Amino acid sequence: MNMKKTPWMHLGALALAVAAVAPAMAQQKSVAVTAIVEHPALDAVRDGVQAALKDAGFESGKNLKWQYQSAQGNTGTAAQIARKFVGDKPDAIVAIATPSAQAVVASTKTVPVVFSAVTDPVVAKLLASWEPSKTNVTGVSDMLALDKQMELLKQVVPNAKRVGMVYNPGEANSVVVVKELQKLLPTLGMTLVEAAAPRSVDVGSAARSLIGKVDVIYTNTDNNVVSAYEALVKVGQEAKIPLVASDTDSVKRGAIAAFGINYRDLGEQTGRMVVRILKGEKPGDIKPEVSTKMELFVNPGAAEKQGVKLPEALVKSAAQVIQ
Repeated sequence: MNMKKTPWMHLGALALAVAAVAPAMAQQKSVAVTAIVEHPALDAVRDGVQAALKDAGFESGKNLKWQYQSAQGNTGTAAQIARKFVGDKPDAIVAIATPSAQAVVASTKTVPVVFSAVTDPVVAKLLASWEPSKTNVTGVSDMLALDKQMELLKQVVPNAKRVGMVYNPGEANSVVVVKELQKLLPTLGMTLVEAAAPRSVDVGSAARSLIGKVDVIYTNTDNNVVSAYEALVKVGQEAKIPLVASDTDSVKRGAIAAFGINYRDLGEQTGRMVVRILKGEKPGDIKPEVSTKMELFVNPGAAEKQGVKLPEALVKSAAQVIQ
């Protein structure tokens, strides 16, 4: 029988279509990611976050709206990105590195914020304590045990007495490390010699100011320094000053050794926290975490160029030997 369709039948079909689409739309989530600058460690965090989301079934272009913006090392740009992302009202904002995290947290008290690669979120005033915040903020720290860092430094340069450090005095995580080293080094028979690099372009000149004043240069995960690490390597090679880092990616770029965090793993750890929020948990109920997976990277070729020879036992114990 050939029945003539009535307007009511058309409306019924439309209702069925809307009902079919509604669950798919309900599953659509939005994550906005920002970093203070692009360099290998922070890029690895971003990629790790995205991988963890995909593993949990949240895939960009399918059921996930993914945004990423770098502030290119500019704190003013970081604040603009933060305001833009907050206005977009995503399900979560991931803020990579302290300056970007501070910008986002200052911009919203409601949108869930997950920080990553922040050394001390309490000192950075992102959290009141290391307990669940009961606010819109949680995240993962890349804090390192500095005594282990100095053990490595002594293995690379056994007679080191004066430790140089190039850092951005405007970056909270770097200031924390400086203060800790000022207390720790004298107990190990060493002293700290500081050189300020407020901008990435200042890294080379800051390093040159340490020539003749230090036996070794230690670098933390300062974003200005890491983004301009080649300038530091140039000085290390020319002046035969050994470079020891806390960022393992810096070893590929010319540091002699680093005992540090695998930032891809840190990103995946952060991503798993974001997944919990996308599935309904409140960020204020999630305790902030610290990465515990550490790896030793060494670069014997860089050691030779910087005037030292790595102990064979140290090279054999490394997770990765850069040639």
